[in-house]
Amino acid sequence: MNPFAEIVADGSLLLAIPVALLAGLVSFLSPCVVPLVPGYLGYVTGLTGADLADQKRGRLVAGISLFVLGFTAVFMLAGVLFAQVSIWLRFQGAWVTQVLGVVVIIMGLVFMGGLGLFQRTRKLNYRPPAGLWGAPVLGFVFGLGWAPCMGPTLAAVLALSSGANPDVGKGALLTFAYCVGLGLPFILIAMGLRRGMGALAFFRRHKRAVSMFGGIMLIVLGVLMATGVWGMWVAELQNWFVNDVRLPI
Repeated sequence: MNPFAEIVADGSLLLAIPVALLAGLVSFLSPCVVPLVPGYLGYVTGLTGADLADQKRGRLVAGISLFVLGFTAVFMLAGVLFAQVSIWLRFQGAWVTQVLGVVVIIMGLVFMGGLGLFQRTRKLNYRPPAGLWGAPVLGFVFGLGWAPCMGPTLAAVLALSSGANPDVGKGALLTFAYCVGLGLPFILIAMGLRRGMGALAFFRRHKRAVSMFGGIMLIVLGVLMATGVWGMWVAELQNWFVNDVRLPI
């Protein structure tokens, strides 16, 4: 079977990619990220509040795109390393998915504000130069600062990439999907600043609802993994592609 067919036939990816995209979006809307978006927009462009109000879109989009590129590199590297370590340690089999499911359930509780031990935020104090040159570095620093709102969702994506059949390519692809869900809202807001700021105000007012939705999503995913239902769905999808869809080999 050719590489493309193998990817298509991997039922785990067909289920996991939408979950990774949604996890990234939930991370963006979390109380740890949404309030900081205006600050990031100003910092990565080197513009003042008045300049931002003038909607200098070219500079805004360039700066925020470089910022997104910075944290995408961090998260994709984490996905590749996590999958590779799983392969080295021979963490394979249904039991791995079930154990990771329990971890995802715990991460869901953390996202909802539970387990105070895990609510401590770790931040790097390093600040790169403001402006376009420092934008990718700021994104890199943002990616390394795993806050309680972002760590649980990313941990769930890493768990999906390193379940019963860990694969480096899968780890890279799923973390990239996570970064699309997290980074695309940044870019869309930069393209339509005023409307985007209005949407951010709405989510700031409903930050508790976002936390509850994200936590419940992770808990449901964890239960599916821990009970073996996720693995059963993956197997059924793989069987459907192999037997009912003629893939080029």
